[in-house]
Amino acid sequence: MATLHHLSEENMSKVPDASNMCFGIVVSEWNHEVTNALLHGAVSTLEKHGALPENIHVKTVPGSFELIYGAHQMTLNGGYDAIIILGSVIRGETPHFDYICQGVTYGIARLNAKSEIPVIYGLLTTDTLEQALERAGGNLGNKGDECAVVAIKMAKF
Repeated sequence: MATLHHLSEENMSKVPDASNMCFGIVVSEWNHEVTNALLHGAVSTLEKHGALPENIHVKTVPGSFELIYGAHQMTLNGGYDAIIILGSVIRGETPHFDYICQGVTYGIARLNAKSEIPVIYGLLTTDTLEQALERAGGNLGNKGDECAVVAIKMAKF
């Protein structure tokens, strides 16, 4: 049986110091129970690695599709070393899930290809709320923590 590894368990001594960095976080209000947990994980991990609270700027958007616009606006306004997007899309009975997931993935990939600032992808795409909660502080770690570690590392890239 394979051992699951996630960045929440990574050797934190390998994470660069973030005390001189500024981060933007765009978080979706949709599925707020999940996204609030992701946000808490991201902010606490950034602070654990030295980021000052005043250098962590959080903006909310209504849904996951709007994460693209929010991240794009942050890249235009400058001053950020990295931007993190946090959202949660849970599969329903219509193809809406597929369109949103594909659209956000494409939009964030496009921002990364064109921007000078790394945009970290923190969109959970799960079949159930329970699966999302497992990835937002449950048994599978907190993807918000992982996104913060990735943001710090990419800011140093």
